[in-house]
Amino acid sequence: MIKIMTDLPGSETSGRAQSTPPAGRALGSGDGGPGPGASAAATSIGQIAGLRPRRGPQDAGDVPGDDVDLLDSLDPLTWRTAAAWLRERPSAATRQVRLRVLAAFLRWLREAEPSVELLAVTGSHLDTYCDAARAGALTIGVRVPGKPLANATVSRKRGVLSSFYAFAWRSGAVRHDRVAGSGTGALTRDDRRLLRQGVARLAADGRQAEAAAVALLDATGAAADALAELTLQDLHPIAGAELAIVTVHDSRGDIVAFPVPPPARPLLEALSSGRAPGEPLLRRDDGRPVDVEWLRDALAEAALAGGIPRQRAKLLHPYMLRAMTAADRARR
Repeated sequence: MIKIMTDLPGSETSGRAQSTPPAGRALGSGDGGPGPGASAAATSIGQIAGLRPRRGPQDAGDVPGDDVDLLDSLDPLTWRTAAAWLRERPSAATRQVRLRVLAAFLRWLREAEPSVELLAVTGSHLDTYCDAARAGALTIGVRVPGKPLANATVSRKRGVLSSFYAFAWRSGAVRHDRVAGSGTGALTRDDRRLLRQGVARLAADGRQAEAAAVALLDATGAAADALAELTLQDLHPIAGAELAIVTVHDSRGDIVAFPVPPPARPLLEALSSGRAPGEPLLRRDDGRPVDVEWLRDALAEAALAGGIPRQRAKLLHPYMLRAMTAADRARR
């Protein structure tokens, strides 16, 4: 089933709000509610489907027991948030990657900043962690201590961690978007107006992919990987008229339809004219696929082009705008 969001951000009609973690420590351990083989509640990360702890060489568990124990040591609010985030995606492989990345980051955080709680992390902490990973300065939470990690690997790790903090923000576990960086604060209506002006200026400069990506991010709140996967098949005219609907996958893997924001329509039409069926609409100048870091750069460039001060523009992050878009819908 395709969910249709009939409004653009800032309109007076409502969209779908993100679910929040339950108030108690326990979470339903099954993926579809009570049913055969599902226990009443999970009180350990290891009870979530696909995350059974592996306690020894001959154990057939899914994930290292130490990672499960580490997350189970979190305070109740943080544990509930992490557990709900892990259960957000039904794929066991995705849950396992999320657990591995979050556990590795938590080990580093407890060594590097023992006084900072997981939900008190800022963008500066993520920057420091990622810089250390690229430089080979990590001695904990990595398979080979001291070995530099490839840029692509670090980008994936940051994307996973940023999705955790965006989820925590949407769920109310943190009251402002810490991923965007300390001192950034929430985007105001004026900020978003300037950002949309910046989109128009990027388009006028011939930077169609960047302009379209930021316009879609602002309108849909879609994840970077969902935007990166957009193809011709995701663009839908209404009654054979102008391009009007774009479909993206939400955080649960469902297909959601959004009205194409007016600034993005000519951009998507131009991009689609040079793409074969199945080819990504958004890609870098050299043809490589886009990712969250590319989108972050595009967002900063649009902010600068619209007149947002450089220091503030450079602190903006796609997950901040995603969270703001989700919050807009939740309030209506």
